[in-house]
Amino acid sequence: MDNEEPNALERFIEKTRSLFAAEPDLEKRWTALTPVLAELLADPEVLEASKSWPDCVPRDGRAENLLFYEDPDYGFAINGLTKGNARQGGRARIHDHAHIYTLYGVLDGHERIERYDRLDDRSKPDYAEIRLASDKHVGPGEIDLVRPYEVHTETTVGERTVALIIRSQKGGSFNQGRYKPETNEYYESLGPRQTPVEMLPL
Repeated sequence: MDNEEPNALERFIEKTRSLFAAEPDLEKRWTALTPVLAELLADPEVLEASKSWPDCVPRDGRAENLLFYEDPDYGFAINGLTKGNARQGGRARIHDHAHIYTLYGVLDGHERIERYDRLDDRSKPDYAEIRLASDKHVGPGEIDLVRPYEVHTETTVGERTVALIIRSQKGGSFNQGRYKPETNEYYESLGPRQTPVEMLPL
């Protein structure tokens, strides 16, 4: 039993912990983590397991993430985000992730990722001017590095989509920025609810 090969999740955790131990610079650390996440996204066992992951359902004004792992030493969290039939044709709120780094990787399906530039000087509370900077159609294996306070959203395109999300800190316990470009409104609210789920069958 002890001689079993580590599974894809265990390999990812080991490589991520080693990287974080060796690289204190956050920008370099999160850029270097991209190919490690790419290996996890390419693992056929993970893809097969994702077909039975529950759909994430927004409730009480909050999104939901599946929580696969939170590191006890470095604090990074491994999340899943599944968008099933009930979410089709919808766009997540335009938002930022506050102070944390996030790697967003598509495991299955396709969606659009919109990025926005913030134009105002942030001097007015409850106000933000943003402008669409890019609108990209993404599919399996594609990874988006979202740095602190970068403004973005994801939009479904008519099929079930599954993403793996690596965050520098588990979401849900701190406020994130929300943006309404049609009125230049800005507000903050708690990030996603965390639902513990096994990534791979035992």
